[in-house]
Amino acid sequence: MTQLVKVQNFVVSSDGFGAGEDQSLERPFGHADPGTMFAWAGATASWPNRTEPGGSRGLDDYLTRDFKHNIGAEIMGANKFSPHRGPWQDHDWQGWWGDEPPFHTPVFVLTHHERPSFTLSDTTFHFVSGEPADVLKLAKEAAQGKDVRIGGGATTVRAFLDADLVDTLHVAVSPVELGHGVPLWKSPDELLDRFHLDVVPSPSGVTHHLFWRK
Repeated sequence: MTQLVKVQNFVVSSDGFGAGEDQSLERPFGHADPGTMFAWAGATASWPNRTEPGGSRGLDDYLTRDFKHNIGAEIMGANKFSPHRGPWQDHDWQGWWGDEPPFHTPVFVLTHHERPSFTLSDTTFHFVSGEPADVLKLAKEAAQGKDVRIGGGATTVRAFLDADLVDTLHVAVSPVELGHGVPLWKSPDELLDRFHLDVVPSPSGVTHHLFWRK
């Protein structure tokens, strides 16, 4: 089975931003409202944090359910893991997700400031520096034949796209305009030299962009 490098359920605004500016502990997405941008996934029957029965079915639900399928490792940027900048001052900070992170795999955090690895539940966080290809090699080894997910944020996803290391990409474009922030693209057409693209609107209001290598 081919080991794929995937971006899944990555949400951007209608003007191409994956997050707002001025990230803080209280606002992980800066001035962007994640409750609005991610509402399509939270409304599905398969949303992992759902506490009430019900939820939507269809494509939104399928993509939410598929998020964890055959993933053996994740790569994320430092600002997805933490709002802190510069050298790590507080090793007590262990991410936004509490004692049960949703990844269930090794996670490689891209940072210029390395720190010791640690494990929460079944997720081990490793802090690494290096070029995308070098970090991907580590993640593929840790994934033991399963796929590797590039988890974000937008700067990290774009770095792996620019290095031509992504096999499949799913971007959910939310009908929200941010005006400024951390960009993924100016237009999805930027990727059409290397990828096929299907664009599928959803009744939830998002438009799913599904890319796969030519």
